[in-house]
Amino acid sequence: MPVTTPAEAPATTRGAPPLPPRGKPGRPAAPVRRAVRRRRRIAAVFLLPALLLLGALVAYPIVFSVIRSMYDASGDTFVGADNYTEMFQDPATLRAIRNSAIWVVFAPALLTGLGLVLAVLTEKIRWKTAFKLLMFMPMAISFLAAGIIFRLAYEQDPQRGVLNAVAVSVHDNFQGENTSFPTAKARLGDKQLTKGHDGSYRTTHRTSPGNTVNLGLVGVPPKEMPPAARPAASAAKAPAADGELRGVVYLDFTPGGGGKPGTVDRGERGLPKLSVEAVDSHGKVAAKATTGPDGSYRLTGLAPGSYAVQLPANDFAAPYQGISWLGPALITPAIIGAYMWIWTGFALVLIGAGLSSMPRDVMEAARMDGANEWQVFRRITVPLLSPVLGVVFVTMVINVMKVFDLVYIIAPGPVQQDANVLALQMWLVSFGGGNNQGLGSALGVLLLLLVVPAMALNIRRFRRSQS
Repeated sequence: MPVTTPAEAPATTRGAPPLPPRGKPGRPAAPVRRAVRRRRRIAAVFLLPALLLLGALVAYPIVFSVIRSMYDASGDTFVGADNYTEMFQDPATLRAIRNSAIWVVFAPALLTGLGLVLAVLTEKIRWKTAFKLLMFMPMAISFLAAGIIFRLAYEQDPQRGVLNAVAVSVHDNFQGENTSFPTAKARLGDKQLTKGHDGSYRTTHRTSPGNTVNLGLVGVPPKEMPPAARPAASAAKAPAADGELRGVVYLDFTPGGGGKPGTVDRGERGLPKLSVEAVDSHGKVAAKATTGPDGSYRLTGLAPGSYAVQLPANDFAAPYQGISWLGPALITPAIIGAYMWIWTGFALVLIGAGLSSMPRDVMEAARMDGANEWQVFRRITVPLLSPVLGVVFVTMVINVMKVFDLVYIIAPGPVQQDANVLALQMWLVSFGGGNNQGLGSALGVLLLLLVVPAMALNIRRFRRSQS
């Protein structure tokens, strides 16, 4: 029998602590189980307030809305799926679904693309931090304040709406300022002028070259008279030369009273910058002229014959007032523009953070291999940023599905239905006059079902990025 030396003795014989007894295979020892249970209890205590809030503010409203959607407007009669059937038969709801689809298709894509372009363009500038801060500032403004700002910016009146003030200024610079008098008209009982179907005025009796034809109009308020308008009496007495028709177009109204209708009295001013035409017997325009500050005109180069003097319809057309941003055709794009103003800074900052963490050696290697900036952007920058772009896009999809404030504030009452979205329709049906909370709850459930897939996709991408 071999003899064991002290050096070869087991650890238990050399003063080491004894090993704990082994339990059943696959089952932790009792102290370990107690520690795990203790940690779970501590975690439950800390999670309980959050779970209570989550249940009270999220879970309970969802369950209540699902149950309420199966009852009528009073909440007393169970109607099953009738509210869902009515929802898809209501033209207002179908219009809201269509507009929400427009928001989902265009707004997230435009925001993601604009944020990507701005992030790439501002990457190498020295003041990029200040630019990002400036772009991010609209997110500090509430949707209510932003809606009021853009409601004023989109006003039709160029004196109030900044966008139409710019549009009118650009139009007048390229097309020339068009002076017109929309309220001007012939005096009641005037037999000299007849009004055409297109709004123009033409002399009743025809005349021949060498004569003077004075045309008097009324209906122009003193505040709308151009400052450059001058008295027309002197020009009205000037004789016409051979081969021309001349005269004045004047406001047939004497300030302070007096004067004779149909006669150019002292103090009556001419209407400047109006078009005057000579129309021959075949209805063709033979000559054109523009009135001067005193309202005088000269139609020259006329062949012998009879002519009618005409004031075309554009002399009485309303001046260019800009674009109808708040009209039925442009109200949804206008609100999307306001939404982009608010959220572009968010997309820029998020994509910029992803851009700053990209490996630069890959981009530099591509440039050394002869790739231009567009190829680097399309084949390297965009693929490497695809996870960030996906997060921004899906986040914006979730956000635009719930848009309410901007639509409610910016869209005027007559066109609100043209800009209607699901969140606004849910509020209108439930509280905005419909008083049918059963149908409103059905709309809320529909909105939840549309948002859940985007939220699940976002969570899945987040978990994938963490693994």
